Amino acid sequence: MMALVVHLKKVSHLRGKGDRIAKVSFRGLPLCSRVAENCGDVAHFNETFRWPIASRLDENEMLEIQVFNYSKVFSNRLVGTFCMVLQKVAEEGHLELTDTLIDENNTSIKTSVTIEIRYQAMDGSTGTWIDGEFLEVPDDRDGVFAFETDSLLSGQSHGSGTSHGRSLHGSIPTFRKAGKGVFSAMKLGKIKNSKDDHKRDEPAVLDMEDLDRKAKRLAGTLEPDTISLASVTAVTTNVSNKRSKPDIKMEPGSGRPVDYQISITVVEARQLIGLNMDPVVCVEVGDDKKYTSMKESTNCPYYNEYFVFDFHVPPDVLFDKIIKLSVIHSKNLLRSGTLVGTFKMDVGTVYFQPEHQFYHKWAILSDPDDITAGCKGYVKCDIAVVGKGDNIKTPHKANETDEDDIEGNLLLPEGIPAERQWARFYVKIYRAEGLPKMNTTIMANVKKAFIGENRDLVDPYVQVQFAGQKGKTSVQKSSYEPIWNEQIVFTELFPPLCKRIKVQIRDSDKVNDVAIGTHFIDLRKISNDGDKGFLPTLGPAWVNMYGSTRQYTLMDEHQDLNEGIGEGVSFRARLLVSVAVEILDTTSPEIISSSDVQVEGVSNISESATGKMEEFFLFGSFLEATMVDRKIGDKPITFEITIGNYGNQIDGVSKSPAAKKKKKDGENEEDENELILNSSEDEAEEEGDLVSVSTTPLMKPVITDRNYFHLPYFEKKPCVYIKSWWQDQRRRLYNSNIMDKIADKLEEGLNDVQEIIKTEKAFPERRLRGVLEELSVGCSRFVALANKDVNLAGRTKLDRERLKSCMRELDSMGQQAKQLRTQVKKNTVKDRLKLAQSFLQRLRFLADEPQHSIPDVFIWMMSNNKRIAYARIPSKDILYSTVEEETGKDCGKVKAAFLKLPGKKSFGPAGWTVQAKLELYLWLGVNRQRKDFLSGLPNGFEEVKAVEGGPGFLSLPPLSLVYSMKQVFQLRAHMYQARSLFAADSSGLSDPFARVFFSTHSQVTEVLSETLCPTWDQLLVFDDVELFGEASELREDPPIIVVEIYDQDTVGKAEFIGRTFAKPTIKMCDEHYGPPRFPPQLEYFQIYRGNCTAGELLAAFELLQIPFDSEEIRRALIAVHDFAVPKIKIGQGGKADLPPIEGSTDSERGPILPVPLGIRPVLSRYRIEVLFWGLRDLKRINLAQVDRPRVDIECAGRGVQSALIQNYKKNPNFSTLVKWFEVDLPENELLHPPLNIRVVDCRAFGRYILVGTHAVSSLRRFIYSPPDKTSNNWASAAKLMNGYMVLTDGSTQPRSLPSLSSRTFSRPAGDVIVNLDTEPQIRKMDTVVKLDAMSDAVVKVDMTEEESDKEKKKKKKKKKGGLDEEEETDERVLDWWSKYFASIETLKEALRTQEAAHAEAEEREDLEIAAEVAGSKIKEKSREKKGVKDKKKGQPPESSEKQPLKAKVDELVVFNKELESEFGNFEDWLHTFNLYRGKAGDDDEHALDDDRIVGRFKGSLCMYKLPLSEEITREAGYDPNMGMFQSIPHNDPINVLVRIYVVRATDLHPADINGKADPYIVIRLGKTEVKDKENYISKQLNPVFGKSFDIEATFPMESMLTVSVYDWDLVGTDDLIGETKIDLENRFYSKFRATCGISSSYSVHGYNIWRDPMKPTQILTRLCKEGKIDGPHYGPGGKVKVANRIFTGPTEIEDENGLKKQTEEHLALTVLNHWEEIPRVGCKLVPEHVETRPLLNPDKPGIEQGRIEMWVDMFPSDMPAPGPALDISPRKPKRYELRVIIWNTDEVILEDDDYFTGEKSSDIFVRGWLKGQQEDKQDTDVHYHSLTGEGNFNWRFVFPFEYLVAEEKIVISKKESMFSWDETEYKIPPRLTLQVWDADHFSADDFLGAIELDLNRFPRGAKTAKQCSLDMIRNEHELPTISIFKQKRVKGWWPFVARDENDEMELTGKVEAELHLVTAEEAEKSPVGLGRNEPDPLEKPNRPDTSLMWFLGPLKSIRYFIWHNYRWLILKALGLILLLLMLGLFLYSIPGYLVKKLLGA
Repeated sequence: MMALVVHLKKVSHLRGKGDRIAKVSFRGLPLCSRVAENCGDVAHFNETFRWPIASRLDENEMLEIQVFNYSKVFSNRLVGTFCMVLQKVAEEGHLELTDTLIDENNTSIKTSVTIEIRYQAMDGSTGTWIDGEFLEVPDDRDGVFAFETDSLLSGQSHGSGTSHGRSLHGSIPTFRKAGKGVFSAMKLGKIKNSKDDHKRDEPAVLDMEDLDRKAKRLAGTLEPDTISLASVTAVTTNVSNKRSKPDIKMEPGSGRPVDYQISITVVEARQLIGLNMDPVVCVEVGDDKKYTSMKESTNCPYYNEYFVFDFHVPPDVLFDKIIKLSVIHSKNLLRSGTLVGTFKMDVGTVYFQPEHQFYHKWAILSDPDDITAGCKGYVKCDIAVVGKGDNIKTPHKANETDEDDIEGNLLLPEGIPAERQWARFYVKIYRAEGLPKMNTTIMANVKKAFIGENRDLVDPYVQVQFAGQKGKTSVQKSSYEPIWNEQIVFTELFPPLCKRIKVQIRDSDKVNDVAIGTHFIDLRKISNDGDKGFLPTLGPAWVNMYGSTRQYTLMDEHQDLNEGIGEGVSFRARLLVSVAVEILDTTSPEIISSSDVQVEGVSNISESATGKMEEFFLFGSFLEATMVDRKIGDKPITFEITIGNYGNQIDGVSKSPAAKKKKKDGENEEDENELILNSSEDEAEEEGDLVSVSTTPLMKPVITDRNYFHLPYFEKKPCVYIKSWWQDQRRRLYNSNIMDKIADKLEEGLNDVQEIIKTEKAFPERRLRGVLEELSVGCSRFVALANKDVNLAGRTKLDRERLKSCMRELDSMGQQAKQLRTQVKKNTVKDRLKLAQSFLQRLRFLADEPQHSIPDVFIWMMSNNKRIAYARIPSKDILYSTVEEETGKDCGKVKAAFLKLPGKKSFGPAGWTVQAKLELYLWLGVNRQRKDFLSGLPNGFEEVKAVEGGPGFLSLPPLSLVYSMKQVFQLRAHMYQARSLFAADSSGLSDPFARVFFSTHSQVTEVLSETLCPTWDQLLVFDDVELFGEASELREDPPIIVVEIYDQDTVGKAEFIGRTFAKPTIKMCDEHYGPPRFPPQLEYFQIYRGNCTAGELLAAFELLQIPFDSEEIRRALIAVHDFAVPKIKIGQGGKADLPPIEGSTDSERGPILPVPLGIRPVLSRYRIEVLFWGLRDLKRINLAQVDRPRVDIECAGRGVQSALIQNYKKNPNFSTLVKWFEVDLPENELLHPPLNIRVVDCRAFGRYILVGTHAVSSLRRFIYSPPDKTSNNWASAAKLMNGYMVLTDGSTQPRSLPSLSSRTFSRPAGDVIVNLDTEPQIRKMDTVVKLDAMSDAVVKVDMTEEESDKEKKKKKKKKKGGLDEEEETDERVLDWWSKYFASIETLKEALRTQEAAHAEAEEREDLEIAAEVAGSKIKEKSREKKGVKDKKKGQPPESSEKQPLKAKVDELVVFNKELESEFGNFEDWLHTFNLYRGKAGDDDEHALDDDRIVGRFKGSLCMYKLPLSEEITREAGYDPNMGMFQSIPHNDPINVLVRIYVVRATDLHPADINGKADPYIVIRLGKTEVKDKENYISKQLNPVFGKSFDIEATFPMESMLTVSVYDWDLVGTDDLIGETKIDLENRFYSKFRATCGISSSYSVHGYNIWRDPMKPTQILTRLCKEGKIDGPHYGPGGKVKVANRIFTGPTEIEDENGLKKQTEEHLALTVLNHWEEIPRVGCKLVPEHVETRPLLNPDKPGIEQGRIEMWVDMFPSDMPAPGPALDISPRKPKRYELRVIIWNTDEVILEDDDYFTGEKSSDIFVRGWLKGQQEDKQDTDVHYHSLTGEGNFNWRFVFPFEYLVAEEKIVISKKESMFSWDETEYKIPPRLTLQVWDADHFSADDFLGAIELDLNRFPRGAKTAKQCSLDMIRNEHELPTISIFKQKRVKGWWPFVARDENDEMELTGKVEAELHLVTAEEAEKSPVGLGRNEPDPLEKPNRPDTSLMWFLGPLKSIRYFIWHNYRWLILKALGLILLLLMLGLFLYSIPGYLVKKLLGA
């Protein structure tokens, strides 16, 4: 018997005195010593620990000893740990030593431990543990093995310990030593052992840990892998040592095209580099380009243009697309313009931002052609990426003030520095191997025909794509193993905003190039941006590429797979690459400034650089092949397994690469021999003749049932094995595996916690604590294990860095988990759960290894030589390691693999059917570790080898396994019911039946017709199920059961609905059938259809062993294994021992067995009352209209029918409102069957036609609980009628108070100064108050006029000391818009404070944990939804102090969502149930369900247990006919005036080619339609409508209001942009009083006039009467008492004439605004509001097309008529005139050189315009020839403009182009631009400098030119600013600036200007002239004489310019000229003179 024995002698040098305990762990199995009590510095333990082991001791294994200070009460404290590798022990068998311990920080401490270790091996053979062996536990350590295995959730308790080998000791858990300490060390890594066992019977330590343990049992099974895994038990379902978990979701998620919409708004650009440009912004997504309009001569253009790009592509393709913003200067039709700068980012970066968007962020432009230059400017934009079903919360668009801070709002994801540097990305491509043999040209086929050359070669090259750029290597002609040795260099900003590099091997071809394989390198995985991070680096490493199958066909149907879209189905090639990044120093001179892609050669790298070649061995055994699709069942089938190209039948390889090379040359001789020498002797012999067997023999399938076949493997299981050679990079995979296992365990645990929360079981927090404990132990285990094999060959930089960062991350994660664990409290579970989930994502991210090593394994099912279906198994999952944690999760385990169709074939329905289900055993490892490869198989087999005899016969792997042991079982499937199934028929229902598969058997339940919630209540019995393997193993680990649900069709075959998996509970024959495990409990199993859920199945499964005759078994066992078998207890044989099956009690059901009593749920009697209100919007059925509908309600076989509606058109309401029926339902609410609502139409001749159905899947929200008499408060009373049932849409949710109530009801809203939580105030009150916000209390609200304003309006505090600069707003100027804008400010404010509050709440959490009770209230606030409700909290004082002071304006509430979501859909008592008909769509997540809605049923339900207490029925006024639905209004038709106010729409989807729309409004209600077509708004995506519409309607006939926005078109029909629907009826009848919002204050005139025809007092009186509460009683001194609360408020009001009158309206209004505090009936009343509703378009389901802001008022006709509608028409802009006088300039830079004198001078003029009106620019005259930069002008510019004061925008209306039909309105910030120029006559004028002044906030001008400096611009933010709209007149000096070559600002001049703003009326009264003209002319400037033009006064200018400077020069020149003249004359006349002389004339 092999065993490892450790004798722990003593631990010395301990500090202090105390109790000590030691824990010794080996192979994950910890044993504990006794407690050494009260010892000093030496603890004598003298104990022996013994581990029986089944597999040989490996030299890498570890022994760990931990010494703790023991404590009874607290957890034990670790003193230190001693770890040793057992290498020496394995060699010598014996070792004694004394060594020091190390503490938690891995530093050595003085304490030492003395031990002796012995290892006894049974040489050469492996032993099997016998159960008894485990029990020989030394007495002093009795009780260590007491497992806790009772379970709460499933009543199951299997558990076992296991070790590496075939350790079978399945029955440990059944030995529980009573009264001993619980062995919790496994669970919590802490020891609790009671000191004196004989005295105490309960476990010694009872603190939270023990409870944790109980919670852990929850998930039932203590897992078999519990002991081996890092000494922590994962109490999870479905994980085991022999089998792995199957994945239910079948359909591939990736590769499916999805709808996306990318919307980009280009707002403006700033600080563009360049002089006087005409910029255009080009927006490019992928290959689509769109341009903005051009803005002329400005460096800061304002566009505000919106672009939308629609895509229908797979997500990965979309996320890799690049969004590119570029600014182009002076582009026109003829020229493309010059590029100023670009900005690039991939779509994925945007999508993974919070809310999938960047809002109002500045993109930094850089120039790709000149990387040495800096920033080229900024573009401000919004980018959003919306997928189907994403909703984007747009921040509110009203005033944009704070976004001028560019640096603070850069368009960069979190954590990326603003200053990005340029970097070079080097992608080195070395070589590739294993390319498929293919040639895509047609020529190849021709060649083949003529020359007969068979295999054509590929011409591969590699293409690399990154950040929108492509690079290619050279093409290697005709090569399978091409060698390139080239590098592709990209230059890109770092960190890049593009996440993936795409590397693709392509086949070059004359016609078209084809991808051979694609690999993506994710930069996030190969770099780390932390402070100890590293730059992206990879390799040199091989990356594997997968794609389509390797058969070569001309038209490859799976070509997409080679492009990297979807999951590859076969290995294509592998490529050796490396990636490196170098940050550039752009200042160095030799740098290449362009960023184009370069390709350069690199040197070759050695073979060994990527690791040493190792021989790997892959073994697979097919234990079972079932569920083979019947289409292929008639041909023989074979399975092929491949790894890389090894085993591939088409062009596979089987020889090692080394052997191939040997033939070529002798260089590899030594390698090979060394390999052989290293391997053991027997392997050396077999080396010669082991041929890989990669396929199973052909076999013909046998029929299982109508749909599926199976292969008859029975006891003979075929095996395959493949040898392959790969670089040994196992360490990478090992580390991944450790992390994956930690993650799996964490995921499993978190799912448990969620399950506990969902099913409302007790103590989720304890389970979560256990999960976090496991996580921290797992993390520390990783840190201990991962740091091995550090100097392996082929370790790359990435390996080293990744290891460091993974260890750091896991270490810190472990610490955080520990810390979190202490913070998990009952009320923080959900938050902590979120954090734990973030750990999970992080772990999964880290575990994904970017450098591949061994390719994945593919299993193909072949039939008729065709490849039918495949499964892909990552090689790391089956990789073997001697260390348990490093082994892959499926290695040496039986895995259920489902084969699926390849590529696109598997999209949609085809992908849901199982092609085949395999039970598969796989093992992959290094050949030398092969001895254990069979160890995980179920026992009891013999191996069948390939050939008899031969030297290496023993070590050959088997060709097949023959099982001689088989167990016979009976499976009982208790199929109780299913719910929420998929609607498979056109009626909107299904006829479901279930088919249960187990092993090779299958059975079906009966078909139940026309239901989505079948209750089969049927027991299916499978007799004589034969399973192979040892009994105890099967008990641990039965095969899985597959349940498929189908819809029976009368013709054709049944249609698939969905599938789920289950595991049975097993009873062996020697176990008793009884609690805790039997009978099993019903559980819910989620049914999947593809990736979508398709319902739930409620069932239980048990597998009962049928005993054999004992002697027979004994003989069989002895025959198989030659060892004695202990006595096996066996019953009398036969089925007599099985628990009896009760016969069918129900005569009608015939032979169908019902689910037995112990399993079916316990029932009690319930009464269900149904409120029938009416039917709405019924569509035609078979072209006929529904006329006489009826509603049938059915639940659990009982039901009730409504009255018949006689004429649906006339009145769709029911005449009888309430009916009820009684039904027997399960006690357990979670098991309640669904309630079905069916609507039928009664036609002539007694025909009934089904109109539509609705299944209420959870009745919990309708359960009525009687009011608790102790408290009168409604929140605890929860009477159904009184508003408890505020629903959150019909989803099945646990009954927490729905969103609404939890937000508004659970505490008094903060606006009343009621501090119920503070002591002192309570004593002053009239009655005693309990300190509970729920209790009744007198609420004292002292409100002065001032305070009520402050409090109610959530306004910023106002200092009484007068307002600075802002004069008190005049009442007359205020209008509705003032109110609206003020409210929006408040909304923004609220969101801001909320963010602050969130931050605060997080800081508070530590305190909270200390004081839980107080904490729970704080928490609730911080958890609140972001929403306007938060304003009620009042602002925290510090933030309000900082705010600039504002005038008081009455406010309304702006909801940034629909009113419904704020008030629980107004389903407080009237619920809406959608009726469905027709087949459910198979689109993802059933997004198309809206198309199936054929109408709506309005009503409600109430269920309660009988008998009901009498108190309720005795209440006064109880009407027995109405049951629980007392006091609801009558449903007779009622006339209502509906008034719809539409404020504005935002972000509309452009409908026209120009990227704009011309929107107008259409309103439909019933038959009325109002089209506002003539008032369309031209070319506007954010139109302000400001309209109100009145419509008369009659409820119930006309209750659905549709508000649509259409796009006006000159020609053709108008297009719908989007619409929103509002159910007015629910609003009208809701107790939230949504008819007319209640404003915050009452006034009788002015902009805040009261809109409701009923005054507050009347409303209050009515509410009190309806709610049967006492009040209102108005008292003196401004008090009012309602119920038992007292409110105070002002009592005076001013009318129009300013007279004060007494009134009680303010008081009544105060009560209405705080109605939610009234006990029992209180609820939040709808305030005066504006709601924001998304606009949707049926053609683009799920994607928002914009939003509309609006509200609806309703006034019943029987009330007094309301006043006129509020005027909300858009504000007309006010006309202003800005007069700018340019007096002088100074220090303007001098640009020109004088022709004659070279002197510097400038011809200065100044140009000015208002932004947006460039065409109206004005110039001064020219000041010529300024020598000092001084210019005098006295020139006036006049700019008239229209301005919206509230929005601070100028409004411009102009035609976009000459072809435009009408003018477009733009809103632009008011900015004045002044520029200084140098005039030139013959060339273009030169731009010198400019300044832009924002008229709302610009710096005050300097008094003198000297004081004017650049700082006025630079420090604009610090300087005080002024607004021309307040100052009206300003004069001063301002600087002109321009940018120099280095992009620095420089001062280019100063201007003295005067700005004067006048209104249009004033301008008419005192007109002025332009320039220096009349009227009010300016005097001529006093310019020096030099300033004039030379051709106007040439003499003057000569005198000035020439004479002054050059007179001496001129005189000298004249003298010289005279001299020369004389000389010329002399020479001219001399010859003639001479001749004369000579001739003597």
